[in-house]
Amino acid sequence: MAAEVRTATHDVVIVGGGHNALVAAAYLARAGRSVVVLERLDHLGGAAVSERPWAGVDARLSRYSYLVSLLPQRIIDDLGLRIDLKRRRYSSYTPDPSDPSRGILVDTADASATAASFARVTGGTREADRFAAFYDRIAPIARQLFPTVTEPLARRGDLRAALGDDRLWDDLFERPLGEVLRDSLDTDIAQGIALTDGLIGTFASADDQSLRQNRCFLYHVIGGGTGDWDVPVGGMGRVSGELERAAREAGAELRTRAEVTAISPDGVVEVAHADGRTETIEGRLVLSGVGPAVLARLMGEESTGRPAPEGAQVKVNMLLRRLPRLRDANVAPEAAFAGTFHINETLTQLDAAHRTATAGGIPDPLPAEIYCHSLTDPSILGPELRASGAQTLTLFGLQVPHHLVKGTDPDASRHALLEAAQRSLDSVLAEPIADVVYQAPDGRHCIEARTTADLEESLGMVAGDIFHGPLSWPWADDDAPLETPAERWGVETGHERVLLCGSGARRGGAVSGLGGHNAAMAALELLGR
Repeated sequence: MAAEVRTATHDVVIVGGGHNALVAAAYLARAGRSVVVLERLDHLGGAAVSERPWAGVDARLSRYSYLVSLLPQRIIDDLGLRIDLKRRRYSSYTPDPSDPSRGILVDTADASATAASFARVTGGTREADRFAAFYDRIAPIARQLFPTVTEPLARRGDLRAALGDDRLWDDLFERPLGEVLRDSLDTDIAQGIALTDGLIGTFASADDQSLRQNRCFLYHVIGGGTGDWDVPVGGMGRVSGELERAAREAGAELRTRAEVTAISPDGVVEVAHADGRTETIEGRLVLSGVGPAVLARLMGEESTGRPAPEGAQVKVNMLLRRLPRLRDANVAPEAAFAGTFHINETLTQLDAAHRTATAGGIPDPLPAEIYCHSLTDPSILGPELRASGAQTLTLFGLQVPHHLVKGTDPDASRHALLEAAQRSLDSVLAEPIADVVYQAPDGRHCIEARTTADLEESLGMVAGDIFHGPLSWPWADDDAPLETPAERWGVETGHERVLLCGSGARRGGAVSGLGGHNAAMAALELLGR
């Protein structure tokens, strides 16, 4: 029987070593608190990592999370993070599914070029004007809400009053997003371009009465106060690497291959090490970087009191010999793939895909979007690959809920989703994507699919839910209790000494560091600064 060791009490024990956990550890250690982070894998960073998926191929891909929008400059400055986030000139390119020889290119540096591309698809510039007006109309939401995400929760009524536009508030936060998009935009294709931001990792129809699509949309359009999504130079692993450095230099103890097996409400944490040892660690507080569903299991609870998590995506990573040719002669591949490349994502197609998946089928065509990291940041490729013209592609498939793969053969479901993604992509290209996929020295083609089941298996994300459960509005209801530090910061669990610090916290989700920052602020209040 393995020997058990009982250690001294720490101020804070953090369960899980994802990017939020590292943010919390860095803040707490910088404040002079004793902190230990426990991660079951052999590396830190969770889903915010860079990896080489193919043996002998010098390409470091952001294998899971891949873009940054919600990481506040305050966290970067507070922790002294040496990261470079590059803005993409092209917001998106969307081939017309009915005629892929034309498409809409949204060029943030050239409004006339954007209008001309709208005209080629819609027959005039009216829709370009309406598209721009829609985003101009919602811009105040980003400017108002984003500065609040690193502060204690504001009340819903106070935020509504501060916005001073009841109609805008109602449109975004009271009505289903689909209704608003149909009122604001005339064409199916433009409505779909906007709707996709409400469906990243979220299974919903445009008119879902739960408004889960509205909540997802909100987080995608408020980042940085502008809604821009940036490319992390060096890949997502650079972001987590800097957070790890900041935490270590501040004095945090970071342990890998240390799996937490139980947590008690009074701060006792049971740990199993890879070498067979078991250990009991006590914390004045415990911060949970794992999802609420995992935390409930570790605490021996039957339910979180929240809706069950369910991811709704498939991610395909590719390395290409070169970018594929487009059917659209008006747009260069280097422009089309530099932003978000929308594939079969009209509003009608997105809702049809939702109906198909609800009935248990894989959507065909599969709605998906692509971006090319290496066009903005060639550093993720080795010198030989860069010289050869090779490029990465990341495809993110929508409306693929976990129930489609749950209980199925992992290889078969992965293969089926990869084939669906390739068919969808090929439908808008001038050549099959398979013809330009790079071949590794061992003969393997450099393309891989990561399903929700893969995320559950490799990262411990229940049902492959990248948000650890349904997203929450980034405010407190007017009658919500805000009496404790944990409640005020949106990190409460129902146990005074256990706080959420991951994506499952209110205002959590994406690579933002917000769960970690806000849990650290609450913890410092509880511990007494």
